[in-house]
Amino acid sequence: MKFRFKHPVRTLTVVVLASSLIGLTGCATTAQFEELQNKVNAVAADASAAKAEAAAANAKANDAVRIADEANRRSMETESKIDRMFKKAMHK
Repeated sequence: MKFRFKHPVRTLTVVVLASSLIGLTGCATTAQFEELQNKVNAVAADASAAKAEAAAANAKANDAVRIADEANRRSMETESKIDRMFKKAMHK
């Protein structure tokens, strides 16, 4: 297959612009890569710490729910006892 450039100046301009764009964006240096890796590691450490804190908070919340359920059960038992005592006193 034969390909002919109709406008060699236009083609040359496109090639120069494309190479300039690639040159201007540049490649990441090793120092930039290491800096980025350090930031990623710091974020990962923060995420791990947040996950641990969330697990601790969840455990504490579960304890609070258990205590509240126990208090509610005792309250219902006490209410029932008082109600029985009141009815017993009213029958006398």
